[in-house]
Amino acid sequence: MNNTIILERTTFSEIPIDYTWSFSDKTIKDTSYITHGYYTYPAKFIPQLAARLILENSKEGDIVIDPFMGSGTTVVESIVNNRIGIGTDINEIAYLLAKVKTTPIKTSELLQEFNNLDFDLQSRLNGQYDYFLKKAEQILPKNERIDYWFLPQQKEKLSIIFARILEIQNNDIKDFFLIAFAQILKSCSVWLQKSVKPTRDPHKKIYEPLTLFLNQSKKMLKKHFEFDKILNQSIKNNIDKFRIVKCSDSRNLPCEKDTAALIVTSPPYVTSYEYADLHQLPSLWFGYLSELSEFRKKFIGSAYKDDRKKIDLKSSLADKIVLQLGENKKGKEVKNYFADMLESFLEMKRVLKKGGRACIVIGNTEFNGVKILNAEVFQEQFENIGFKTYNIIHREIPSKMLPSTRDTKTGQFVKVTDKNLKLAYPTEYILIMEKL
Repeated sequence: MNNTIILERTTFSEIPIDYTWSFSDKTIKDTSYITHGYYTYPAKFIPQLAARLILENSKEGDIVIDPFMGSGTTVVESIVNNRIGIGTDINEIAYLLAKVKTTPIKTSELLQEFNNLDFDLQSRLNGQYDYFLKKAEQILPKNERIDYWFLPQQKEKLSIIFARILEIQNNDIKDFFLIAFAQILKSCSVWLQKSVKPTRDPHKKIYEPLTLFLNQSKKMLKKHFEFDKILNQSIKNNIDKFRIVKCSDSRNLPCEKDTAALIVTSPPYVTSYEYADLHQLPSLWFGYLSELSEFRKKFIGSAYKDDRKKIDLKSSLADKIVLQLGENKKGKEVKNYFADMLESFLEMKRVLKKGGRACIVIGNTEFNGVKILNAEVFQEQFENIGFKTYNIIHREIPSKMLPSTRDTKTGQFVKVTDKNLKLAYPTEYILIMEKL
């Protein structure tokens, strides 16, 4: 028996799929070109999608903003297409990654620092192994979660690499190698390798951290050289003018009123705390995370936030969805999520100039038999704050680095072997809203 609750509104699922937006012909090599291949980031949209939206909805010299920049895909594609790229994210790992992916570094200096690292680490730091181990013990956050995820022998070797990276004087180059370090942490932990959920694997293969780190650094060097070749020289010379990335809230964008031409973003879903789980390993090492529950609170739609019973969601559909879910934790999460997103949309309105467009890539989901029609709610919210609908694109999702199945009762991500499964995001929508 199908327990799905049908809400009183025609859904976007009737919109025909436009397969030209699926980019199913693109290979991993295509979607990880230049700096996009630095780090495995969950649920990111591919650069070809961001680039097409940028090219079709803005012109050279325009300001393009991603309020939920994640790995920085939109910002990278903005600057390589001669736009000004601005991005924010509340997650420190996302900020660091986006900064590294969009920072030009002189090839000779980057290569020289890699050679120094390679020589020092291969030679056990020229007899200073004990010094760096002691230093690592001083700088590594005292967090039991590190010991939960890393075996003692792995932790010691990683600590040495970590401490040596922090010796680098040039901050841009230091950050570059910190991302290489972050990328190998999952492989060097007891986290189940093929899982995006925090699951321990007691029989996991033991990897050699130094080998992984040097190989990852080499891959990133190659990607950086590609990036350096295609980036306009004037942008390289004035990167702080053409690229602004901040670790900040989507409701406080670093942009003046009525100046941006375009927003291109893929906001988090209501279960954004799952993204927090996925970033916990580098966040632990870099000192961004002390308690996971505290870490989750700052994400969009957190149930930990103050009750917002009286808030106007600017969407009758959103009100109905919240009512259907009831007075419980999930109902509160969804209400807070729509409230947070509305505040983000109001900030987008502030920075966009008249006629500027907001391209929102989002899918729908389901909890306890209630359809969570994110795309339809977002359209209604935008229209009620001073936007018109320019276009709605229904696209197929060939691949996305998140679990592909949900339990139809709880809405939580589950293993593919579990019963009661439903494809999580088989398709999604691109809302293109224009400011009146």
